[in-house]
Amino acid sequence: MTAPRFAFALAAVLVAAPNLVAPCFAQDYPTKPIRIIVPFGAGGPADVTARLVGNILQEKFGQPIVVENRTGAGGVIGTVEAAKSPPDGYTLLMMSNTQTANESLMPQRKYELMRDLAPIAPINYSDLVIVVHPQVPAKTLAEFIALAKSQPGKLNYASSGQGTPYHMAGELFKAMAGIDVVHVPYRNSGEARSGVIGGQVQMMIDAVTTMAPNVAAGQVRALATTGKTRSGVLPDVPTASEAGVPGYEATIWLGLMAPTGTPKPVIDKLNAAVNEATKRPDIVKLWKEQGAEPMSMTPEEFDKYLRGDIMKWAEVVKRFPDRPQ
Repeated sequence: MTAPRFAFALAAVLVAAPNLVAPCFAQDYPTKPIRIIVPFGAGGPADVTARLVGNILQEKFGQPIVVENRTGAGGVIGTVEAAKSPPDGYTLLMMSNTQTANESLMPQRKYELMRDLAPIAPINYSDLVIVVHPQVPAKTLAEFIALAKSQPGKLNYASSGQGTPYHMAGELFKAMAGIDVVHVPYRNSGEARSGVIGGQVQMMIDAVTTMAPNVAAGQVRALATTGKTRSGVLPDVPTASEAGVPGYEATIWLGLMAPTGTPKPVIDKLNAAVNEATKRPDIVKLWKEQGAEPMSMTPEEFDKYLRGDIMKWAEVVKRFPDRPQ
């Protein structure tokens, strides 16, 4: 073979190589443990869901799935760690609408969600519930709003940190109800939950999936849920829209992402496995009993969903009096 022909042939092989290697890589993947970074505290919806989905993926792939909680800075610390990890499919991020809200709330963060991370699949969503400590002299949402208006800046509410769904839901509630209650951020949702149960804070907006047992035990009083319709787990509790804040709606949803550059065949393989898990009848039944609903999308659909959620929360953040500039 002449030198020019050899060079041409070599160039053709090099161009085709990535397309030949990627499918083989995906076919063999995974060959070692997969790490799921949860940028939130243990015991919260993201942590519980990551461990459940992780167990299912472990059964399917035959490789250990290791869940690691990397908390702090409203989910930023864990998200940065995931974004900077090798893009090989062995580090995943369990994320929520915390990450989409942070795109507007935290302009100084060391990553950009849609630049540094690739969508894999959504997992589920659930409504939230507005609760108060039993000693708060308000039996209904309307009474709590009246109480807050009579004592501006005197009542407070807990969240698991800036930018989390509980914080965003709280600020949206304040704006739409026209009240002034003070945000008290905790390191994680478990600590925030303990704060309202213990009476250190008066109110919290928490996931139905985790707060419903505390409502049933009488540790907190439920004033309203935050979905379009009443929760099947708390059917006697009115929606916020019914109870005095027309049009109010907030949810928490969860999903998986991977570092940008993760091979597309690997993303697709993970997407198929997650979608298969969220459609399992036993998982659907379990989540319904807890107040969660499964979600299923392609990576491309999830990408569009994420970009839309970023825009939605950017509009909400504009309504906050102390929004970042």
